[in-house]
Amino acid sequence: MQCGISDGLLGFSYADADGKFSGIDVDVDVDVDVDVDVDVDVDVCRSVAAAVFGDDTKVKYTPLTAKERFTALQSGEVDLLSRNTTWTSSRDAGMGMAFTGVTYYDGIGFLTHDKAGLKSAKELDGATVCIQAGTDTELNVADYFKANNMKYTPVTFDRSDESAKALESGRCDTLASDQSQLYALRIKLSNPAEWIVLPEVISKEPLGPVVRRGDDEWFSIVRWTLFAMLNAEEMGINSQNVDEKAANPATPDMAHLLGKEGDYGKDLKLDNKWAYNIIKQVGNYSEIFERNVGSESPLKIKRGQNNLWNNGGIQYAPPVR
Repeated sequence: MQCGISDGLLGFSYADADGKFSGIDVDVDVDVDVDVDVDVDVDVCRSVAAAVFGDDTKVKYTPLTAKERFTALQSGEVDLLSRNTTWTSSRDAGMGMAFTGVTYYDGIGFLTHDKAGLKSAKELDGATVCIQAGTDTELNVADYFKANNMKYTPVTFDRSDESAKALESGRCDTLASDQSQLYALRIKLSNPAEWIVLPEVISKEPLGPVVRRGDDEWFSIVRWTLFAMLNAEEMGINSQNVDEKAANPATPDMAHLLGKEGDYGKDLKLDNKWAYNIIKQVGNYSEIFERNVGSESPLKIKRGQNNLWNNGGIQYAPPVR
């Protein structure tokens, strides 16, 4: 499987000095062109591979800019796009693509230097704003400034790291992006503590994996990969205890998920251990979140609305039944 990921976003899909990728988006399994570590988007790719092949290393990763990502998916260059991409009506209904779920609920914010003394985004009237080209951020920033009767000058860049460098060099007064990306970019600046994320969240940015329309079976596999990780967390199943849970499932739902009861893998044309393989090799949703962007990562982002529905958040999965 060929997986399209970000060309460099800490926590989601990021390559180290040896070319190893990591992040949330990469934790969804397939076969690999380059060595792969961990990150949110990367983990999504790893997880899909684990479900399909029983091996989370069977992935080839294609780093893509925001401008390149949709063409790469539409043309068949990649089978799955797991690249911090916002689910919108035009993308889901008008471009021949289908979003399979939400791996991360985000929202656009602003990063500024503390010496500017700003306390609110509503103080940005007349500002020069760094923005990555080809993203939903361009439209949302324009809408926000218009709605608040403010003016601004956009300065666009193809890559997020280019916009961060421009901000640090003084070309822009602020950088606008998804808040998760602001934290990832801030940590790479020379003096991260001098930069602040303003409190306003100006948009809804549900980020998730995308596939081409027309292959319902593939759509279902990617969708249920995410659901399996969410259900595993809710049931208290993780990569460390999954063997114990599989040996003695506490509930029928747990037995269904782990392939010990029923024949639910066949519905996806997968082995009945498809979800077990995801959990064993990649982990549940909490494990993926915490190691890539949460408490075990340099970013230290709190779960917030990405908590499960029964823990103050909005993440939710249907049952395997």
